[in-house]
Amino acid sequence: MATSTDLVQSVLLDGFQRIEEGVGAVLDGLTADDLRWRPDPDANPIGWLLWHLSRQQDAQLAAIAGEDEVWTAGGWHERFGLPYDRKAHGYGQDSDEVGRFTVADPTLLSGYAAAVHGLTRRLVQGLGTEDYDRVVDPRWDPPVTLAVRLYSVVEDAAKHLGQAEYVGGMLGRR
Repeated sequence: MATSTDLVQSVLLDGFQRIEEGVGAVLDGLTADDLRWRPDPDANPIGWLLWHLSRQQDAQLAAIAGEDEVWTAGGWHERFGLPYDRKAHGYGQDSDEVGRFTVADPTLLSGYAAAVHGLTRRLVQGLGTEDYDRVVDPRWDPPVTLAVRLYSVVEDAAKHLGQAEYVGGMLGRR
């Protein structure tokens, strides 16, 4: 019989797997120009949305795991060659900064998402019952536990994936 920890782990792994698969589905058939297309001058393009969802997941989960971010440790920062600081993950970027996002090869986004998913899977599979109640951010009231942070990360990634899917639908109708 599965324990509650096994069920929580299973749900988290499934949620994060769906994010990785969704990134690949959104990218299917897109060109580099498609990744930069913005429905209006201040909208976020598909490529930036997918990069940001992987960056936020990478940054937050690497910190929890006590590991270097996949973005830097795996050489993704150099491969992408974005005009951003190596620690950038999209939070707080203005429209001009978002507009400078460019990726020549869409497979970079799916490759990075897969690498981040590898970190995520290792982290989640290594958790025990006692880990979920551990406080990972005491700056909030109430303090943020690991369980809440993991849910927050998957929820944020799902929102950005949905935004990328929506922009993809608009792209197909332009």
